[in-house]
Amino acid sequence: LQNIVSKHSSQFRGNAQHDALEFLLWLLDRMHEDLGAASPAQQSRGPTQVGWALGGRARCADAAHPSARSSLTCPHCLKQSNTFDPFLCISLPIPLRQTRALNVTLVLQCERWRFVRVGLAVPLLGTVADLREMVAREGRVPAEQVILAEVSPRGLLRSLSDPEALRAAGEAAPVYAFQPPPARRAGCPRSLPTSPAVPRPEGPRLLPSAARSSDCLHRAPGGRILLLLCNTAGTGPQLARYRHLPATLSYPLPAHVTRSPMSLLPVPRFGPPLVLREERGVSWEQLQQNILAQLRGVLRGEVRPQGTGALFRIRLAGGSAPCTYLSPQDPRPLCHPAIDRALQLCGTGGPPHVRLTVEWDTSTKERLFGSIQEEVVQDAESVRRQQQAHGQQHSCTLDECFQLYTKEEQVQASWA
Repeated sequence: LQNIVSKHSSQFRGNAQHDALEFLLWLLDRMHEDLGAASPAQQSRGPTQVGWALGGRARCADAAHPSARSSLTCPHCLKQSNTFDPFLCISLPIPLRQTRALNVTLVLQCERWRFVRVGLAVPLLGTVADLREMVAREGRVPAEQVILAEVSPRGLLRSLSDPEALRAAGEAAPVYAFQPPPARRAGCPRSLPTSPAVPRPEGPRLLPSAARSSDCLHRAPGGRILLLLCNTAGTGPQLARYRHLPATLSYPLPAHVTRSPMSLLPVPRFGPPLVLREERGVSWEQLQQNILAQLRGVLRGEVRPQGTGALFRIRLAGGSAPCTYLSPQDPRPLCHPAIDRALQLCGTGGPPHVRLTVEWDTSTKERLFGSIQEEVVQDAESVRRQQQAHGQQHSCTLDECFQLYTKEEQVQASWA
């Protein structure tokens, strides 16, 4: 075959490497020409043999030169226009992967799904509403009860609302899915897992000025409110030093501290995040007692809240400036105007809630909790399965490529 091809085309002579598609197109073109040119011997045989040769050329053209039909239909008058374009070869698009792996830590009321990280295959072009439905199916809870939030080592970053695109979810910090407690069991204490003890360096304790709530709140508070809390070691100015640092990376150490001991990394958040359902008219003393009841599983010993005063400060999480604090002197701290604004700005999807940061003085935290760090999270089998599936090279079939090539497209009315 190589000798015959070399006689008719000098470009394929020798042992040099050539493109297979280029050779195929050349071969079809020569076959098309040879079948169409009748030799003198064929011409002497009569018109029947010549017609067979021309028919062979037509059959070769039909087989090697198909036509692609493009149909354009007007959505108003339904008139259709068809165009036929002959081609020798086509370039088929390869379907890209439509999902990505996203890990979500479930903090549901069922003990099976408390602080369990699951792996989900979320759509690339989906919204947070799709993620909320997937979490609801995974945990077998109603979607309207799922609160999605990004929780970093610095505390609560933001809550995710349904219209948001999923492409940015989980990039700033890990995604947590919370389920609020039932209304009849609000403030029920629960034993929570702890993490290995991590000593943290002592630093200066600077107390910022707290924002007092308005004294003109004369309306009687009513109803319950959902609170999403994180506990942090240190107060506002100390935590502000870590706000510019990445949420999922280790914090840099000072130049005079060696980098080998990982226990010296300053991570402000400690203990598990909490979800409480409280009355709007609750007092500071009762609110503090309910928070301590939720943390009973990680406390070193018994704490007597009566007469101890304010053990911590409560700051509204989120916003550009962490300066809105609830005052212990308020008879109804959850009636602060900032609480109402936070509820109004709460996005759609999931129950309305308020994100709060409980700031503990470093000495008080060490005395009551020791050197605990964050919560212990167990990985489900789906985490490994999704990472393995999305870590492999994406493959597709020839039929899927043709389906994508012939997929119907909608043209905007302004372009028609």
